Amino acid sequence: MGADAEKCVHCGRCTASCLFLQKYGLDLAALAQRPELAYSCFLCGRCAAVCPMGIDGSAIALDMRRSQAGDGKALRHDPAYRLLLWEKSPYKFANHRRAAGRSALFPGCNFPSFFPKTMEKLAAVMASHGVGVAYDCCEKPVYELGLAADAAEQVHRMEEKLRARGVEELVMVCPNCWRFLTGRIDIPMVTVYEKLLQLGEGEAVRRDVFPLYYPCPDRAERRFFADILPFLEGEVTDAFAGVQCCGLGGCAAAREPDLSRQMTAQAAEAAEDGELYTYCASCVSNFRRKGLARAYHLLPLILRVDEAVPLGMKPLLNRMRRAL
Repeated sequence: MGADAEKCVHCGRCTASCLFLQKYGLDLAALAQRPELAYSCFLCGRCAAVCPMGIDGSAIALDMRRSQAGDGKALRHDPAYRLLLWEKSPYKFANHRRAAGRSALFPGCNFPSFFPKTMEKLAAVMASHGVGVAYDCCEKPVYELGLAADAAEQVHRMEEKLRARGVEELVMVCPNCWRFLTGRIDIPMVTVYEKLLQLGEGEAVRRDVFPLYYPCPDRAERRFFADILPFLEGEVTDAFAGVQCCGLGGCAAAREPDLSRQMTAQAAEAAEDGELYTYCASCVSNFRRKGLARAYHLLPLILRVDEAVPLGMKPLLNRMRRAL
């Protein structure tokens, strides 16, 4: 896969798969000629999955973003990204004090934000087995805004801090963190579901049917999901194959709020009896915020924690508390 737009054969498959390309009447070759639309791409990877030439539209958009981002000063003053970059570059609420030990839980930013009760239960379960916890950001949002060097520097610093605490294994909660840090950090990673199975923790979730929404970073390989499957007792259906993205991908909702709402509406329409199951906190929070009240994250169900998803300023406050 790559940003080789000149290979485009203009078959139209990318356009048919992508609401963003449809809105502007583009294929991937045409996208490469529209740098002003770089931040409108959701970086979901749908086009790459269908392109017969292996062209990746997200790589095209990221190349254009890097060219435009420069030193990041303009982005840091842009109302659409100012708060994000203030918080995450570098991450203001990092806390590695509880990461002592060979293995450390890495929940990422959004899971502790939207599932604080489950986070406390998970941290306690892991601590009972000598697994610490490191609160930090994988830097994917910073990278996706075009600030690749900044993201790489922060990942390097994070790895140094973790190694200084003796961490030799990261237990990943977020599929976005897992996918982004793969190949960028030399500390071996396992999914939280694999770790729960190893430790004999967690309980099976029983439903007649699990309408599964696969998050963008795990949609192709479903490597993360493979470790969840042993916890599910019931029929798993790929009910959302036609849904492009939850609507949060690539920080594009700031530029394309109408498309973001349209993607969420696709999910709501595809939901069987109004239900949706996934394993990405960002997806669940966006679906809940947009009215899909029966969107569920599987990890709280596996840990038998019942909690409402907080909205408004509460998620930010939950992240801040982790730094204490």
